[in-house]
Amino acid sequence: MIQLEFGFGALEEEFWRLLFVMTRIGAALVAAPLFGIPSVPPQLRVIGAGALAVLVCAWTEVAVPAALFSLPGLLAVLGEVVVGLALGFVLQLAFAAPVVAAEVIGGSMGMNMAVAVDPNSGTQSPALGQYFAVVLTMIFLGLGAHLQWFALIVESYRTFPPGETWLGTGRFALIAGFGVQMFATAATIALPVCLVLLTVQLVTGVLSRSAPALNLFSLGLPAGILGGLAALLVSAPVLTDLVTRLSREAIVNASQVIAP
Repeated sequence: MIQLEFGFGALEEEFWRLLFVMTRIGAALVAAPLFGIPSVPPQLRVIGAGALAVLVCAWTEVAVPAALFSLPGLLAVLGEVVVGLALGFVLQLAFAAPVVAAEVIGGSMGMNMAVAVDPNSGTQSPALGQYFAVVLTMIFLGLGAHLQWFALIVESYRTFPPGETWLGTGRFALIAGFGVQMFATAATIALPVCLVLLTVQLVTGVLSRSAPALNLFSLGLPAGILGGLAALLVSAPVLTDLVTRLSREAIVNASQVIAP
């Protein structure tokens, strides 16, 4: 059994309690799409986790394992990390839906060569996907969903205090269901634009058959891009409603993850 003591009494006990509470919050911030991106300084995440941990310590009676550096204590820390990662991963699934939809739309438009650096992963992704991600981020912040997510993190200490069993097959099935929901939402976002692009491709195909002298590549690519942009412009209100619903569903899914 390993236990570190520095002789500061109650102050030292509160310090270890604060660090223990910060474990779940810090893991959630690292896994979340908005706060875990490489452009956010780690110091800012530590400050945010510390501020929320102070609130949790004042609001709940979270108890630190008797020997934090023993095997039971390390398992308790690991359990806190898993809960935090799950809360952040649910948001990642929600933010992945418009990016997946943009991949499909961009491929149909022939715009997959237009790429930009994804701030979430640091890799290249279609520029159209970055546009959808920015729209989702603005709506997510505008609705105050990030504040609701912070409230869910704090609430998780009441529904699942440290040391209680949280992980199970039911939780895995629930998160997997959120993944299926993400693909369904991505298909809903991409379907209207893809139907317009399919119509454009059918028209260009008929024209190329009726007038073989026309160059299919010089006609089809501009027509596909113009048709896709026009479809995105016309369907912008519908896409906004879908993204707004997606932001609300992300918070609902996160609340279901920590439901007792």
